Amino acid sequence: MEGGQPSPQPAQVPSGAMVSSSVRAVIRLRRKFRILRKSRMRSTLPGESSLSLTPSPSRLLQRQISLDRTKLGSTPVSHLHHSSFEKPQYFTFEAPVESSFRRKKKRRRSRVVLYPESSRKYLPTEQKSKAKRCLLLLVAIVCFQILNAIENLDDNLQKYDLDGLEKVLQRGVFGQKAAMDSIMELLRDYLATHIHSQPLVISFNGPSGVGKSHVGRLLAKHFRSVMEGDFVLQYYVMHHCPDPQDGLACQEHLTNRITDMVTRAEVEEKIPVFILDEVEFMSPGLLDTLHSFLQPRQSNEFLNAIYVLISSIGGSEVTRFVLQNISSELSPQRRREELSQSVHTLLVGTHPLWEVAEVVPFVLLGKWDIMNCFLDEMVGEGFYPDQSHIESLAGQLSYYNTKAGEFAITGCKQVVAKVNLL
Repeated sequence: MEGGQPSPQPAQVPSGAMVSSSVRAVIRLRRKFRILRKSRMRSTLPGESSLSLTPSPSRLLQRQISLDRTKLGSTPVSHLHHSSFEKPQYFTFEAPVESSFRRKKKRRRSRVVLYPESSRKYLPTEQKSKAKRCLLLLVAIVCFQILNAIENLDDNLQKYDLDGLEKVLQRGVFGQKAAMDSIMELLRDYLATHIHSQPLVISFNGPSGVGKSHVGRLLAKHFRSVMEGDFVLQYYVMHHCPDPQDGLACQEHLTNRITDMVTRAEVEEKIPVFILDEVEFMSPGLLDTLHSFLQPRQSNEFLNAIYVLISSIGGSEVTRFVLQNISSELSPQRRREELSQSVHTLLVGTHPLWEVAEVVPFVLLGKWDIMNCFLDEMVGEGFYPDQSHIESLAGQLSYYNTKAGEFAITGCKQVVAKVNLL
């Protein structure tokens, strides 16, 4: 100090101005930092040129800091915002830029939907298809139709009482169990319904005295009892057409009878039965007339009918087959099929009438069957059935002697005559 005067103090800068200038410096630094970070990110992308030609960001930052200091003058650096220089990692660009770039590549995870605690959670409701209901309805209708059809089949069979017919045949026919089973099977299948595509033709073939005509009489008696009206025709060729010269008249008579019966039966929804015995004595013209009714291409009333043809044609074939194959190792079913096939071939060669026929062969009767015929006839005539007497009567007949037993040559043909002599 000179002359006692105080030395001039330097002018103090207001604290508010210092703070505002420091804030502005920090803001400028942050802007520079953002610009440098963007340029750094662009340079790190693939395809860009190397960063070796550009100055380092740290050098640029130091240069900018030195410029700001010169502008601020004597403003100490300590008055600047302490947080801007406290953490130098904010001004290193390598790690943050690289991590931010990697974060952008990651996919954002979908946020989990949180439900409030007070709300109720429900599973998604399944929508029921209306097609299922239609399908169930269709199945129910089909099942109902099937049950109704089964009931109708039972009603038709009950109308003809085939169970009663089977019992009658089992009691009244001896030694022909396989033939009776075949007849009942054919009748059950045909009489189960009223609509058919062709008539049923059954041919009884075999030697004399084995029960063919007897079965025909039992069938006629049964169907007359179960069907109201005249829907059964028993036609004996030697009785209805004894003279071969009356061929045209016989054909016309048979045609009228068949036409009348099938017409009336169709009105009442019943199936007529035609039993024609002694077919082997029919003339060719009468066979042709009968054959015309067996064709499948006819009106509906002619298709719903049963024809039973009884003849001794093929009797010798049946006898030969039975005697030759009595000790065969074939099963009874197999032997019966072969016998039916051989007789059918013989019948077709005789006339085309038998092409559509179901052949039921009647085999030879054994001695035990002959004894049963005597017993049944004696009981029917009122005689006491003495076993010794029956054996004596059965021994008077002629038989084929084989290893399997004795078979009657004439069957039960002479039984009635023997009993009448008692």
